[in-house]
Amino acid sequence: MKLPEEFVAKMQELMGEEEFNSYLESYKKPRFYGLRVNTLKISVEEFKKISPFHLEPVPWTADGFYYREGENPGRHPYYYAGLYYIQEPSAMLPGAAIGVKPGDKVLDLCAAPGGKSVQMAAQLMGQGLLVANDINSERVKALVKNIELCGVRNAIVLNESPDKLAQKFQGFFDKIMVDAPCSGEGMFRKDEDAVKSWEKYKCEKCCSMQWDILQQVDKMLKPGGVILYSTCTFSPEEDELMIERFMDSHRGNYELLEIPKTGGIEGGRNNWASGRYDFSKAARLWPHRLNGEGHFAALIRKLELHERTDDSYNQAGLYASQSNMSWEKAHVISNQEDLSNFNKGLADFIQAETNLNLKGIVFQKGNNFYFLPEACPDLSGLKVAKFGWYLGESSPKGFVPSHSLAVSLKSEEMKRKISFTSDSREVNSYLKGETLIDSGDKGYTGICVDGYTLGWAKQTGDMLKNLYPKGWRKMT
Repeated sequence: MKLPEEFVAKMQELMGEEEFNSYLESYKKPRFYGLRVNTLKISVEEFKKISPFHLEPVPWTADGFYYREGENPGRHPYYYAGLYYIQEPSAMLPGAAIGVKPGDKVLDLCAAPGGKSVQMAAQLMGQGLLVANDINSERVKALVKNIELCGVRNAIVLNESPDKLAQKFQGFFDKIMVDAPCSGEGMFRKDEDAVKSWEKYKCEKCCSMQWDILQQVDKMLKPGGVILYSTCTFSPEEDELMIERFMDSHRGNYELLEIPKTGGIEGGRNNWASGRYDFSKAARLWPHRLNGEGHFAALIRKLELHERTDDSYNQAGLYASQSNMSWEKAHVISNQEDLSNFNKGLADFIQAETNLNLKGIVFQKGNNFYFLPEACPDLSGLKVAKFGWYLGESSPKGFVPSHSLAVSLKSEEMKRKISFTSDSREVNSYLKGETLIDSGDKGYTGICVDGYTLGWAKQTGDMLKNLYPKGWRKMT
């Protein structure tokens, strides 16, 4: 691979001749492949028992594994069941390091295609709220699909600029992930297209975008909350110096937190910054030091008001209003009777076909129904690509459940289901959208692979009408 001359000269100067030569040697080695178990659907131990792949643990996250080149997890039925997410191993660190807890309110600001979003959603365990945003409308489509595939029930997906989000979510979030657009130098070994795009999106252009994003982040973070800033580049201007600039602009209001160093992770480079902050607490993942690509991560905490040294901090408007939900109907549900009082058709379906016990807020817009475990701020004026868990729609013939409902249910939450083995003809046929031959009672039936849900079919006599979405189907 021919690296850009400008990049080579800069890295030689930064790293020194000996380390730079070691870095260049990494290009002669094969890249590493990884998947992360989706613990919303299956435990790590259970997945290891059924995995058809040769797995080796990724040191910096308990749910991450290397798999061998030549294995193809993206075509296995378990992928279609959302049991794992395919992700470059180094990219697993930020989601592991941010420390999401159940009940947190979390923002993934530059989220597409969704790897870090679904990782944090698993840590939420269905509690709290995840807001996943991306400014690119095409990339948002993949983000929505991955969040649905992984069975996330408590996510809102937005397609907005950070400044518009800051108007709605002032002081709202406990954790904010900023996986910033960057010059991509850490991905050169993995993807030769990253070398080509580097010529177009060099450091200076990316720094401008990163700073514009970070300008809005402080407004949305609660006191005591944390920001995980990450890039897949080596450039100090986009990494240590960007965080230094942010902390200088909020002098006395933030502190760097330690990211654990394991598996070859090193600290940030203090000699690449001014020395005002200890960047050894940050993390650098180098392809010549560990089994993964290049990455940078810094974890910073917003100090509580009593901890601050800057008396000029404005306390006004810290917390966003929870009112003004822009929906035709919204009702707090704590039991089946509440749901029946809200909408009988939805309640009858939930009771007849599932073992769900919905507790939270059910929203109605037109004939469509959505669920969130708790309230969120007013989203009017924002482009919403996905609102919570889409349950389905009412029709003259009864309630029509969504695919989103099916893939978010565990098999024990479905009253009627059929499970096929992962190597069966039936599973392959179902994923291609073909009709299945099987007898049973009329109505909606969950289709599962080895006990894990794939989607709905509708029983009509001796046939199961395939309801697997066309855009999700396996082509061959």
